[in-house]
Amino acid sequence: MARRRSEPSPGDPAAGARRRTRRSACPVACTLDLVGDRWTLLVVRDLLLGKRRYGEFLTSSEAIPTNILAERLKRLEEAGLIEALPYSQRPLRFEYRLTPTGRELGPIVRAVAAWGLAHVPDTRAAALPPD
Repeated sequence: MARRRSEPSPGDPAAGARRRTRRSACPVACTLDLVGDRWTLLVVRDLLLGKRRYGEFLTSSEAIPTNILAERLKRLEEAGLIEALPYSQRPLRFEYRLTPTGRELGPIVRAVAAWGLAHVPDTRAAALPPD
């Protein structure tokens, strides 16, 4: 069951900034603003496939640039879709995991993969874990 995120309180200083960055109140537009760029769903796909560490994401065949990967991980964490857990203190390094909210993107990634397999020639899908 989908949960509706509550609106920020009027006293929330970040509320105005969040509203200004939205194209509209349309849930499709707002979702695309969060995960609709060229790379974000690929990072989510990799998390669903079991990748956890920064270097593992870099091994994906799409070759995400390092600066973009760092920015997407930060943005996903700020949105509450992933959590970063330190696994090394010196140097400080993190493992990334989908939160329950982030895992709810799994069916969307699977649907996009199924559509691509059906309609885009010469594609193949990695086996994603079941819902």
